[in-house]
Parts: sequence; structure tokens; C-alpha cells
Amino acid sequence: MSVVQEADVLVIGGGLHGTSSALHLALGGASVIVLEADYVARHSSGVNAGGVRTLGRPVPEIPLALMSREMWHALPEIIGDDGGFVPSGQLKIAETEDELEACRARVGLLQAHGFTHEKLIDRETVLALEPALAKHVTGGIWVERDGYALPFRTTTAFRLAAQGRGVAFHEGAPVARIEQRAERWYAQTPRGWFAAGKLLVAAGAWSGELALQAGEHVPVHPEGLMLMVTHRVAPFCKATLGATGRPLSFKQFDNGTVVIGGKLIGIADLPGRHGEVDFMRLVKSAQTVVDLFPHLRHLGINRAWAGVEAFTDDSLPVISASRKASNLYYSFGYCGSGFQLGPACGRLVAEMMLDGAASLPLDAFAIDRSFVPVDEGATPHAAIPH
Repeated sequence: MSVVQEADVLVIGGGLHGTSSALHLALGGASVIVLEADYVARHSSGVNAGGVRTLGRPVPEIPLALMSREMWHALPEIIGDDGGFVPSGQLKIAETEDELEACRARVGLLQAHGFTHEKLIDRETVLALEPALAKHVTGGIWVERDGYALPFRTTTAFRLAAQGRGVAFHEGAPVARIEQRAERWYAQTPRGWFAAGKLLVAAGAWSGELALQAGEHVPVHPEGLMLMVTHRVAPFCKATLGATGRPLSFKQFDNGTVVIGGKLIGIADLPGRHGEVDFMRLVKSAQTVVDLFPHLRHLGINRAWAGVEAFTDDSLPVISASRKASNLYYSFGYCGSGFQLGPACGRLVAEMMLDGAASLPLDAFAIDRSFVPVDEGATPHAAIPH
């Protein structure tokens, strides 16, 4: 074996969760090496819609999302950059009376759990917030302190902050094999071997393959998430928008362009390490936008792109210590909604790895859970701490 590069912690994956974890591990006093197969923010962390969204989260994620939202509002103090964060508010639109009733049930469910950040609003309030919306809307859910940010800028800012704390990044270093020898973990890459006392797998859609090397099977699969951006148009929309009855993530930037997403599933090529755009599916999303904003009917699409993300069977991430090996940890499977969680989850992962426990409960995200999908409309259980 050639010379092995060593640290206290190896992080596999240079997305937002890997870079945030690396920063917080370094802040906790650990020496850290990050191994990235392509380049930092190449996949879901650099090509997502940028939603900083607590709205619509699965109940187990809400404490993490609320913690992370406070960090987003304080990002310049944490990493020296605001990541392009705009606290635009997020609005989930109802288009029928049945959808408005679903919104009412959702807000009631959260209140039964002790959460009050999602507010039910009527049609008049929706149209007062966004006058350009089609008049058929019936109401929705409003979260004032949500917003959006710039994914590549944010992830790069976390990387620079981590490097400022001594974290070493190695790009073009896909990990082919992990193995534990005595008290140390080893990772094999085309750039040589790396070793550390602790190992974090935060490799997005490729994490399941690495977990399997440790004897842990996770029901996770890759998807190609798509986005498109339009030509410039006069300002008409301030909030970040979603829809109740169909997939949508929608926002207008200051330069007039509109970014359209919303878990638009494309084609994921895991071995080839890239996502491909499915234009027929983009047509459906464009139709949703035109239904809500008829004046955009003739607006042109400037470009479309796709990234690769990991989805679990129960739509919750894996944030967990290994159950098969010592000093092995996981943070992946964020199902297309992990961007907002990046700041807080990085801190919680560092606490889990360095202190033995995180400051928020992570039991719902254990790697050995049942992965049975949760019915968000079911009768609520005891309130989740937050």
C-alpha cells in the first residue's frame, strides 16, 4: 500500500451535507478529510431548486427543519456568506375546496404535534400575497420565515468555511472500497488510500453501495431530479410557491428569470454519475405553471438540467450511526428535500460523531428502522420534541 493520508474523520461526499458536517466536525476540534467523487456540489447539492423550506415537511423532520431555518437566517455569522438566502416566505397553493380541506387537516395535524409555523390562509389572503395568481385558487398554507437560496453558492461557502478550519478536500476521488482494520477506517480511491478513526458516508445516491460494504442494506434508490429556468419576465411573484395537488417548486429571481422544479423526476444514471432530462415530464410542470400564471403562456424556457439524488422507501433520510460497525456514520437519502436541512444536519451529525449523541432526537432516521412509509394524515401521536 502506498502512503496513506490520515485524519481524525473521513467524510465521503462533497455535497452540502458532507461539507456542513465537515465544517462542524472541524469546529469540534477534529481534523477532517473530504473525499468527493466529482467536484463539490456536483449533484443534488448544486442543482436543486434551492428551497429553504420548513413547509410540508414530514413530521419527524420538522424539529430539524426549524433548527436549520434559524441557522439560515444567521448564515453570515456561521460561514461568512448568506448563500444567496432570500426570506421570501413559502406558499403552498390550494386550487380546489378538497385541496383546501387537505391544507386545513395538515395544519391541524401539526398543531396537535405542537408546531405552529404553518398558517392556513384563505383565497383573499393568497391573492393579496400574490396578485398575479389565477383566480381559481381557494387558499393555502403560508410560512413567513421560509425562502430560497443559491445551492452552488451555499455549498461552496460551506466548503470555504470548512477549509478555513483546516478541512482538506480531495475532488475527483471516488471511493471504491471502505474497510475497517483494527481501530481505523480506510477508503480506497484513485488518488490513493485515506484513513481515519471515524468515517461519515454522505455520498448521496451512492451511499447505499457503501453501506452495503459495511453489511447494511438500505432500501434506497436514485432519481434524476430536474429543473428548468425561463427567460426574463417583468417581476410578478415574490414568494416561493408550491402546490397542494401537483408537484411544483416555483420562484422568480431578481433578474426576472423563473426557476421551476418540484421533485420533477428525470433519468438517473448511477454508474455514469449523471442525470438526464426527460422533456415530456417537464411539459407537465410547465402546464402547471401556466394554469397558475396564465400570463406566462408564451414565456420561453432558457435551459433545463438534472442531478442525481437518493430516495428512501419511507421518504425520510438516514442520519445514523452504523449498527454493524464501530465509528461508522451515515447522512444521506434526503429525497430531494435535503438542501434546507444542510446547516442543522451538519451540526447534528458532528454532535453524534464527536459527543456520542445529537442535541435533537434522530431515532426516526436510524439506519435499522423499518422504512415503512408514514401516513401524514393519520391520528397524531405524542408531540415530537422541538
